[in-house]
Amino acid sequence: MYRSIIMIVLIAASAGAPAAEEMSTTKPACITNVAPSGELAPWVNPVPAKAGSEAANAPLLSVGKATSVTLLPTPDVHYALRPEKPGGSVSYGGLLALDVAQAGTYRIALNSAAWIDIVGKDGALRSVAHGHGPDCTGIRKMVDYVVPAGRYTLQISANGAAQITVLAVPMK
Repeated sequence: MYRSIIMIVLIAASAGAPAAEEMSTTKPACITNVAPSGELAPWVNPVPAKAGSEAANAPLLSVGKATSVTLLPTPDVHYALRPEKPGGSVSYGGLLALDVAQAGTYRIALNSAAWIDIVGKDGALRSVAHGHGPDCTGIRKMVDYVVPAGRYTLQISANGAAQITVLAVPMK
C-alpha cells in the first residue's frame, strides 16, 4: 500500500516537470552583461539624445552609433504615419531621423520590445527579418529592413519606459 502511495506521489510530482528536451533549451539567466561583437559592438557606448515629437524636429540617429533616447509620452508624438502598434496614453514614443548613404539591408537593434517603423517619402518600409539580440547583451529586439539611400524617419512607439537604446547598422 505504501509503495502504491509513493508511486502516485512520484507520478503526480513529475507530471508538472519539464521534459529533458525542454530543460536543455531553457536559456540561463544572465549574471553579467556581455559586450556584443561585430556590427553590434557600438551597443556598449550609447550617446544621449531626445526624441523628436514630429519629423521636422527629430534628431539624427547616426548609423553605426548606439543612442540612448529619451522618449516622449505617446500623446505628445505626431507620427508621420500611424504606427501599427501606437501604444496607449501611458506608453512612450518618439521620432528620429535616419540618413542612409548607401542602399542595403539595415538592422535596428533595441533594448526593449517597442514597435518601430521606418518611414520614407513613399510610406513605411516593410521589415524583412525579426529576431532577438545575442544573449546577455541587453539587445532585446532586432529588425532588418532593405533601405534605399535617402532620408527616413524612424518611428518608435508603444514603449513601456521613457528611455530606449537604439542602434542602426548596415548588414554585410
